[in-house]
Amino acid sequence: MKWRGRRRSTNVEDRRGVRVGKAGGIGIGTIILALVAMYFGVDPRLVMDVGSKLGGGQMTEQQVDYKPTPQEQEKVAFVETVLADTEDVWHQVFKKYGERYQEPKLVIFSGGVRSACGIAQTAMGPFYCPGDHKVYIDLAFFDELKRRFKAPGELAQAYVIAHEVGHHVQNLLGYTKKVSRGSKGADSAAVRLELQADCFAGVWVNHTERAKDFLERGDLDAALNAASAIGDDRLQRQATGRVRPDGFTHGTSAQRQRWFRKGVETGNIQDCDTFRAKSL
Repeated sequence: MKWRGRRRSTNVEDRRGVRVGKAGGIGIGTIILALVAMYFGVDPRLVMDVGSKLGGGQMTEQQVDYKPTPQEQEKVAFVETVLADTEDVWHQVFKKYGERYQEPKLVIFSGGVRSACGIAQTAMGPFYCPGDHKVYIDLAFFDELKRRFKAPGELAQAYVIAHEVGHHVQNLLGYTKKVSRGSKGADSAAVRLELQADCFAGVWVNHTERAKDFLERGDLDAALNAASAIGDDRLQRQATGRVRPDGFTHGTSAQRQRWFRKGVETGNIQDCDTFRAKSL
């Protein structure tokens, strides 16, 4: 993936030097519960939100002496460049439909972070919070993507960022309101929302490739592999040895690949309307 030397977004907040927690703490038990919930199809953000409210004590933030490595700073430059690319694409798309795109902020954190959606931990992975229009990511997730999910490659990492920005686009377009809290199941609104964000990530790839010729051999395969690696069926099978469609929140591996590929091939957001699709 060719990304060096391009514009880098200024909409990145670096909070790696801030440690958050509760006096009395939400504790490791809540984090473990969130991970278990994720494997069984429950949105871990719901658990973390409850944990942050019921954990007792007052939320605290502590500034620590954080010195990033050169490798980490290279990842920051990568994130800033990908975010800038998403800004370019979505400004163009929204303008085509006579709308104005509002750029999200992206927060880089380490360990834990406070958001308008509650206190989040690294174990949750990247997420978008509609309450503050911000994408949150711990750079350690990129290593997790490679090591645990067997999904290496820079476009795999960029796909994750573009997917979360896709949730911001959904929020601006009103799709987020169609999903009730706790929604799950193979044909649920929650799954349709996630698959649409995958398709929007594909739209980003399509437009960026046409404008900047940034793809290299194997990039698309890497991104498709990442989409497959985080499918509900695959995660459930790895965790429990069986698949429970009634617990799906993000879609199967095949569905996530299919909708991402559709966005890549068409570059048209109208082809990403999973909420009207008869078959996912």
